[in-house]
This record gives sequence, structure tokens and C-alpha cells, in this order.
Amino acid sequence: MEYKDYYKILGVDKSASDSEIKQAYRKLAKKYHPDLNQGDEKASEKLKEINEAYEVLGDKEKRKKYDTFGSGYNFTGGQNFDPSAYGFDFSNFGNGSYTYTTGGTEGFSDFFNMIFGGFGGGSKSSGKSKRDIFSGFTGRSRKQRERYDTEISISLKEAYEGVEKTLALNVNGENKSLNVKVPKGILPGKKIRTKGEKIGLDGDIYIKVNVIDSENLIDGLDITKKINVYPWDAYFGHKVVVDTLEKKIKVNVPKGIKSGQRIKLSGKGFRDMKGNKGDLYLEVQIVNPEKLNEEQEELYRKLREM
Repeated sequence: MEYKDYYKILGVDKSASDSEIKQAYRKLAKKYHPDLNQGDEKASEKLKEINEAYEVLGDKEKRKKYDTFGSGYNFTGGQNFDPSAYGFDFSNFGNGSYTYTTGGTEGFSDFFNMIFGGFGGGSKSSGKSKRDIFSGFTGRSRKQRERYDTEISISLKEAYEGVEKTLALNVNGENKSLNVKVPKGILPGKKIRTKGEKIGLDGDIYIKVNVIDSENLIDGLDITKKINVYPWDAYFGHKVVVDTLEKKIKVNVPKGIKSGQRIKLSGKGFRDMKGNKGDLYLEVQIVNPEKLNEEQEELYRKLREM
């Protein structure tokens, strides 16, 4: 199995702060976004790696588990190792390829699955191959139901509207499909509980919901979205069309606005499961057009001379 160096994938140091990791992820996600790389399979695979790396390093608990595993062995990115030599039984998995899927869209590697679950493998010493190997399981009485943990990734719009996904799991070497209904308004990090009997498990499955969105930043119920504005539009004021989670709306950009300033749209942010609504903040970025004709360039020259 190939060891995944998530820090190297995002291009950050192991000492990187949460904000540095988030900034690196947003930059790479934008660079390899499907809209900018249509038909490019290499870009698509790279985006999978980036999403997987951020799922781990962007979550304090998972980052700690990953660091704990990596600190015990002198692994390097891309190095192949035998999971069985470290107490894991993964004979039913491939050679590190992306076979673990969440929601049928984002594919995560066998390495991710080994550490964070998916019910494909476990610690030999525990004798339980279907639990998250780092779940801290300490034993349960017969009256208590077993607990199994896994995760699913969805977009911000899917979280807002609700969605039904098919989660592919490996239970004791057998591939299983589990239909998961994600309720509208679910917040990042929340868990959905479903009965494990549906796929032959004696207990409950807790599915942590990860919300991945490279275009928007969600903070509680508030959303921040960056918009590009040309210098003349920022100076004179302008109307722009903005995509919200519900529909497109026209927004007035105030005269004389500066780069970095925000426009607040009350009640246009995220809506949780109780109906509470947040605000949408449009963060202005003043940008130059990529190309100018001769007349436009001449106007710019005159402004510079003045």
C-alpha cells in the first residue's frame, strides 16, 4: 500500500496552522477545478488527492490520528508498505488505488480507508476487522449496540437542499451499498445514524458529514463568497449577478468600494435543520481584465501619466 503524505500533497509544512491548510486547499482546489480542466484525467485525479488530504488535515481529530500513525514510522510520500506488518489485515484491498468512495463521487484511497474506516480492515490485535482502527473502542456490554463510524462528503448546495447518496463500504471483504438520506440543512461535522442491519452489521452506523466547497467559506451559518470587480466598476459602483444557495440575485456594489471589503446580504447564507438562517458576505476582489484592446490600454496609460 502507498503511504500518502497529505502535507506534501497540499504543499504545507507539518507545523502549518489550520488557516494555512485551508488557504492551500482552496488555492489548489481552484487550480484543479473541473470547470478549468475539462477532460483532463490527471487534473481529476489530482483533485481527488487534494480533497482527501484536506479531509484529513482540515479536521483536527483526523489530523491527530494521521500524525499519530505517521510519527511511529519513518514513512515518506509514495513509499509502499505492507499493512499486515503494522497490524492491519487488508488482503481484500488493492494496491493503494482510489477504491473507497463516499457518496459515489469523491474516491478516497485504500490508505485513507485503512486509517479512518470504511469497515474494510482493522487491528489484528483487536480481532475486529470492521471498526475504525483508531476509534478508541474499549468494549461494550451485551446490552449495548455496536457502533461503526464512517464518513461521507457532499457539496455545500447538497447540504443546504438535502440529498440521497449511495455509500460504498467493504464489510469483512464483501462490498456493500448503503443508501444514505442526508437531511437538508445539515451542518459540517454532524453525524447521521442508521441501522447496520441494512448491510449485515449488528449495531448502528454513524456517518460523519463533510462539506467540501472550494468557492465558498462557511462559518457556522454564515457564508463568505469572493466576487471579482473591475477597477472602474469599483470606483463608479456597479451591479453584479451572484449565485446564492437558492437562486441568482442582482447585488449593488457601492461606489468607491475597496478590495477586501465585504457586502452583507442578510438571510442569504446557510439554513440549518431548524430553519435558522445565516448571512452571505460578498468579499470584493478588485481585478484587472485579462486582455485589453488598444483603446482601453491607451486609457490606462493616460491614467498612469496623470
